[in-house]
Amino acid sequence: MLEPTAPPRKAPLAPPLDTRHQVETPEGIDLPLRPAGLPVRALAFTIDLALRGVIMGVLFTALAFLGKLGMGLGSLLLFAISWWYMVLFEVLRQGCSPGKQWMGLRVVHDDGTPVGWSASLLRNLLRFVDLLPFGYFLGSLSCLHHPTFKRLGDIAAGTLVVYSERPLTRPQLPEAQARRSPVPLTLKEQRAVLSFAERQNELSPARVNELAALLAQPLHISAPKAVAELNGIARGLLGPT
Repeated sequence: MLEPTAPPRKAPLAPPLDTRHQVETPEGIDLPLRPAGLPVRALAFTIDLALRGVIMGVLFTALAFLGKLGMGLGSLLLFAISWWYMVLFEVLRQGCSPGKQWMGLRVVHDDGTPVGWSASLLRNLLRFVDLLPFGYFLGSLSCLHHPTFKRLGDIAAGTLVVYSERPLTRPQLPEAQARRSPVPLTLKEQRAVLSFAERQNELSPARVNELAALLAQPLHISAPKAVAELNGIARGLLGPT
């Protein structure tokens, strides 16, 4: 009699694709970075390329009136703009060239710190390798195969192109005198009060009064003063602004 065979094991599922890149700061804090992919980087580079073309066009037009001297100065400016445009912007503007800033990108070191002179210079000097054999072929191939979308210059320089995260801003609360809650609030209740105050401008007056009455009951606040009292408690929870 044949023994029943166990069903074949399924291969473990691959982890879900995640474009977040976690780095740990010296203080032990996890810093999430979001690497930028090839399409958005290509658009940023195109913007910078067009801007450099405009700058050089204006300069060469002005220098044309100087004859041979203008041609010599134009050659020097062509070299300077071609090789130092990106480096100066990346180092002096927190990793943002005009194209990167337009697309919401910036260059950082692998540990998330602002890019320095040596790293920026190296990643831009090696751009000619990424251009080989034509049309950014090697650079594009590297971006598509690297887990954090690095081109060869980024790999050598230890840099990363990431999305610039917008700074967190405090929510706008209605004007009210800050006050303390008459009863201790749990974390969930504090969040409810803050959410009520933050969303008031999005709600109708009837809905605002309805929610205020619901929140006022466990806080022992009279219904007619509920909205003003809750706004004051929210101000108190948020602290001085």
